[in-house]
Amino acid sequence: YDEALAAPLVDERRAVRVRFGGEERLIAAEDAGRYRDALGAMPPGGLPEAFLEAGERPLESLLLRFARGRGPFTTREAAERFGLEPGAVESLLAGLERQDLLVRGELRPGGSEREWCDPDVLRRLRRASLAALRREVEPTEQAALGRFLPHWHGIGRRATLREALVPLQGLALPVALWESDVLPRRVPGYQPAQLDALCASGEVVWVGAGLDRVAVFFREDAAALGRPGGVLPAPEGEPHERLREMLRRSAEFWYDLVAAAELDPAEALPALWDLVWAGEVTNDAWTPLRAGRRYAARPPRERRPRRFSRHRASGVTATQGRWSLTDRLFPERPERRALAELLLERHGIVTRDAVRGEGVPGGYGAVYGELKALETLGVCRRGYFVEGLGGAQFALPGAVERLRELRAREDEEPEPLVLAAADPAQPYGAALAWPKRAGARAARVAGAHVILLGGEAALFVDA
Repeated sequence: YDEALAAPLVDERRAVRVRFGGEERLIAAEDAGRYRDALGAMPPGGLPEAFLEAGERPLESLLLRFARGRGPFTTREAAERFGLEPGAVESLLAGLERQDLLVRGELRPGGSEREWCDPDVLRRLRRASLAALRREVEPTEQAALGRFLPHWHGIGRRATLREALVPLQGLALPVALWESDVLPRRVPGYQPAQLDALCASGEVVWVGAGLDRVAVFFREDAAALGRPGGVLPAPEGEPHERLREMLRRSAEFWYDLVAAAELDPAEALPALWDLVWAGEVTNDAWTPLRAGRRYAARPPRERRPRRFSRHRASGVTATQGRWSLTDRLFPERPERRALAELLLERHGIVTRDAVRGEGVPGGYGAVYGELKALETLGVCRRGYFVEGLGGAQFALPGAVERLRELRAREDEEPEPLVLAAADPAQPYGAALAWPKRAGARAARVAGAHVILLGGEAALFVDA
């Protein structure tokens, strides 16, 4: 016991020090007679006669008090508390059980023997356990998902670029959004050179997925995940066919490609980008995606007085890097199991609307069977985790626990969070419907931002 707290009680004669079980204990002064007759603990002199009265069955009364002050306990724990032999304590506890003053059973998870417990304490434990179980299966409000997703995506937390890109694979996002919002919010101190290095090494590759939209893959995962959804129809025309023919032979730099295809640069460049947005052609550099004038070829080389003068054209252009066909990345049919696992990793809690919002080929039905198989394997859980989003929700166990922790608290002041409207960490317009007051103005478009307040969409700002 704490001597600083005990001293005032002893001075006021509200508590006394006695010895039993081989050590000094602090007991209430009015229990002195009970401890004397039950355990042979001699009280100090000067106590009132009323405090020295033991009452009937003093040891049983101490055991009952011990039981009321804690949860399930073993015979050995009670014996050590009072410094008695376990055998003697066992018979006393059994007698209290026969009088329905105690209950016995395997009450604690992971216990190695049967325990004793006060009936009232056991009833309180059962009520608390049922309340916890009901709360576990009770769906959270939708705003909790708005708080959960940014945490799950690591917004504002320290991560490497590789860690940030893993769950974002196959997700078609506007080109400008990748380096203006998505990666800087997940990778503190993000620099474009980091992404350039991964692309140049061949570890990461990008694929067009519609006009001005690209998806990113780790090269080793691309075949399993398959092509992104939303690609434009395959363009038809002589320039397109010539470019395809040249790129089937090998990857080519811009000048070599134009020369081999025998095309005018002004004609070849728009055709090349048509193939990019259709998901047919990619580049081993991110630089062409940063070009301001993506469809304008570099003007003809100016004649210089000296061929090897040190003045050279510089700046980002839409033709830098080496171009190649994406067929080599996606040689076989994708694995739906891999896509289901990726969706769990990306969202934590996968819902029908979240999958539909991503434009996954085949929709929710394409991965539903695999999610059920993963549930059977114990990888994920199925339940009604977020209200209003249907019963077919699948979640990683850690995501469910995190979602429960982020329930709204009355004493908590909500903090504002600004996210790009099209950021996968922003659920409105995808997993969650836009608030009714937004009308038809809000959309997940490049340049727009959403201010979340306590997980709720409070303001939509369109650039």
